[in-house]
Amino acid sequence: MRQKPGTAKPTAEALVKDICRRTRKHHSAEEKIRIVLEGLRGDDSIAELCRREGIATSLYYSWSKEFLEAGKKRLAGDTARLV
Repeated sequence: MRQKPGTAKPTAEALVKDICRRTRKHHSAEEKIRIVLEGLRGDDSIAELCRREGIATSLYYSWSKEFLEAGKKRLAGDTARLV
């Protein structure tokens, strides 16, 4: 079977990457806060928490950093409170 010119068949690797990108889980702000607070609580290790939640440890640490920076800015009075 011949393909039309200009319509290249995607490679298997490209197809898998596309599927992974489309099925990637998007966490809500509430989920992120819950996960970060659970990690700060320290009941389980960060690695165990990340395995249970299905996220990379680097993602947890970036969320944690954002969470703590936002709290620091709020306490310093850098952000205006929404009314």
